[in-house]
Parts: sequence; structure tokens; C-alpha cells
Amino acid sequence: MRIIRRLLIWGVPAVLILGVIAGVIGWRIYEGARASNVGSLTFSNPLYVPPLLEPASDAQGRKVFDLTLEAGQTELIEGELTPTWGINGSHLSPVLRASRGDEVLINVHNGLDGESTTLHWHGMDLPALMDGGPHQLIRPGETWPATWTINQQAASLWFHPHPHGSTTDHVYRGIVGMFIIDDEDSKSLPIPRQYGVDDVPLIVQDKAFNDDGSLRKRRPPFASLGPLGDEILVNGTHDPYFEVRTTLVRFRLLNGSPARTYSFGFTDGRSFSVIASDSGLLESPVETDRVQLSPGERAEIVVSFTPGDEATLHSFGADLGQDFFTERLNGADDTFDILQIRASQQLDESSPLPEQLVSWTAPDAGEAVATRSFRLSGSSINGQRMDLTRVDEVVRAGSTEIWEVSTGGPHTFHIHLVRFLVLDVDGEPPPPLLGGWKDSVQLQPGRSYRLLVRFADYADPTSPFMFHCHILEHEDSGMMGQFILVDEEDDAPRSLPDPYGDGQED
Repeated sequence: MRIIRRLLIWGVPAVLILGVIAGVIGWRIYEGARASNVGSLTFSNPLYVPPLLEPASDAQGRKVFDLTLEAGQTELIEGELTPTWGINGSHLSPVLRASRGDEVLINVHNGLDGESTTLHWHGMDLPALMDGGPHQLIRPGETWPATWTINQQAASLWFHPHPHGSTTDHVYRGIVGMFIIDDEDSKSLPIPRQYGVDDVPLIVQDKAFNDDGSLRKRRPPFASLGPLGDEILVNGTHDPYFEVRTTLVRFRLLNGSPARTYSFGFTDGRSFSVIASDSGLLESPVETDRVQLSPGERAEIVVSFTPGDEATLHSFGADLGQDFFTERLNGADDTFDILQIRASQQLDESSPLPEQLVSWTAPDAGEAVATRSFRLSGSSINGQRMDLTRVDEVVRAGSTEIWEVSTGGPHTFHIHLVRFLVLDVDGEPPPPLLGGWKDSVQLQPGRSYRLLVRFADYADPTSPFMFHCHILEHEDSGMMGQFILVDEEDDAPRSLPDPYGDGQED
């Protein structure tokens, strides 16, 4: 009875005290996880626009691009030199550009001291041996020749390292570039197309820095997505502005961050037109004032300006589909000013956007030859962590399938090689911004996504493609699988050789 009386006396106050302590700790965790640069920027640095890399031509008529991966130092934050990696320079890469029908040869030389890596052409339609996934390892001092014929519609693609277990680190250090594909439809449309003037790439990345200027992988306490930076770089430029000289400007947005999701819009609430998603132009422009991109996703937006106009591209709080507390631990509440845009006093008049951009016929879901289910949870897909020697799925080359994807947490599902359409989300039609061709899609917890996936005809039973979460730390920890394309299922091997030969896949 004495114990009961003591519990009655002290129980309620103890619970209240513990509740207050937990609340204070939780708030401190929440405050520590928040990041914002709003009010701290002066927009004093002109936006760096990566140059277009001019290709050579070889005897076979191929466009030849030479890329060298190298280490160096870059002034990312004013007055500080940061050790970085880049391509043909100390940070990021020149932009590659080619047209549908071009045959390309890309010589990728690994000039990194003591670091093996790869270079993956994200969103590209090409044979598995040229994909640049973890199986196409480039050791220090080696050159990897990747060659294929461009055979897809106009799109804003990108490239980045894909070594198994180290992708986060290699991307975070700076090996990222954009690959622009043109086709006859895109060239004939009256849309902004003058590179660096009214057609501008925006590679958005968050970084954290130590006092000496070196990069730091900042992970908020209890965050589950990976490193979140408290500074924003656009094309490697901190605190940037861009001057426009035309009434319409096309921005090719790429979320090149390892973990952070951005909800892009303008601080003055102006609307803009989304004209393309990951894998190409939408059928018609979609008018909106927000576009949310998770890691690896892209969108092309066209923004209208008037003479003397000034606007700030901003990232508002993102919707990760989690509860209030968990979302804030993962940076959903973070807000950033991204880029200030300044319009000249005199602007060249742009042609109005057409009501229809392209016309394409979606594959018939009734013609899908298979339906596969994938569940992303923990560090696994369907309960299995990545094994580079295991064949997870065997797919008939040239076929169309339905992939049903669900998740227990926020993830971004990316499939190499393919482009897909989102058929429905929880049985309902997708929102307009998910109405185009995609290669990556943000998944929200507890929801089911049906994807109509069209596979190219690149049968190769010994060379796999990947599917994985594009939150890079999740990918590195094992949330990845692989599939092979075959003409006949009897061709499918039971296992594949280990490209690392040292157990790194574990």
C-alpha cells in the first residue's frame, strides 16, 4: 500500500516532468534539424552556367566527348577553398548535348588518386554494358569508353558516379553533370532554347561545411534519409543571382542532392509552366506555383518576366508523407532561397508557349506481359539487400510491364534504362505533374504506386541494370536490386560475377 501511495503521490508529477523533458529534447532535436538561409543571402554571386562541351568527331561519324574525373579545390564559399571532385575541372562537369540519332563515344578517364568509381547516365536508353552502373567499375588511371546511339525523345538527363556503397560520397564531392537530349519535335517548338540565355540548367545541391571550408556530411539527430546540408549551391554557386534578357526563361531543374527534397516556387507566389518531367516534354504545359523534386528528379519550367522584374526562386517546406515530427527530423520543414532572378530593363519578347507541346500514345496497360511487386523498407527491397552477384528480376527485352511499388518510409524509386508512366496512386489517377514520362518517382509511406514500364530491346543475359532508391545513402546501404533483359527466359543466368572481387557488395 505504501508503494501505491508513493506512486499516486509522485506518478502524475513525474509523468509531467518527464513529458516536459522529452518535449524540450524533442524541440532541441527539431531546432537542430532545421535549416534555412532565408534572410542571410545577399545574392552577390553571378550564377555559374556550366559550358557546353563541344564534341570531336571520329572516323565513324560519332560525337566524341572526353571526360576526366579529377580532384581539386574549389571556392564554393567565399574565401574558403574546399577539396572537391569534378569532371574536366575541380567541381561538377561541363554539360553534354546530343540529338536523337547521334552515335556518341564518351571516353571517361578516372584521374582520381586511389579511388575506383563509375559514371552512370541517369535516364538514358542504352545497352547495359554502357549504363555506368556498379558493374562498370573504372579503376584509377583507367579509361572507360562508353558508346551508343541516342534513341529517345528530348529530355534533361544527368550523370553521376554509381560505385556500390560509395555513391553518396562521390556525388557529394561534386561529380555531377547534365546531359541534354534534343529531337526534331523539341527543335521545332517555339520554346526557349538559347543555352545559357533563356535555357538554363539549375543543378541544386545542399552542402554543409566545416570551419576550414571542407565538406561535412551533416546528419540531423535521428534523421533517416541521409546527410542534409544547411547551405545551397546552384551549379556550384553559393548565394547566386541570374540576369535574364527575355520575357520567358526555361530553367532545367535537377535535384542533385543526396537526400533532400525541394518544393520549388517563387517567394512572390507567381505561377510558372512545367513543360517537362524526368524523361521528356509533357503533352501540354501544366500551370502551377510549386514543383516538388526528390533526389534525382528533374523538371523543366518556363517562367515569365517583365522589364526590371525581380524574383526569388525558393524551396518551401516539402511533403514527405510522414508524421509532423518525423518529417521535421528529415528536413521537410527546411526552407531555402535558391536563386535571385533579375530582369533587364529591356527584354526581348519571347514567343508564347504553345498549348500542345508533343503528342504521344501511351502503351496500353492491358498489353503488359507481367506485374511485379516491390516493397521498399529498412535497407532492402522485398526483404533483400543488394547483392551484385544475384539476379533479382528477369525481363523480356522490348516488353511492357506493370511494377507495383510501395514503401514504409519516404523513398525515391529509380529504374535504370526505362521510362515509365505512373498509372495510379492508391488506385486514383496521378496528379498532373506525374502525368509525363518518368525514370524516378517520389514514394510516400503507406501509398501504392503502379508504374507502366516500357523496356528497350537490349537483351544481354550477362549484364544487369539497377533499380533502387535514389536517396543515395539508402542505395549505398543496400536498397537496390538488379534485372537483366533476355530474349528467352531460358537464357537467364542464376548468378553474375562480382565486379569488385572483394566482398564490397556486402
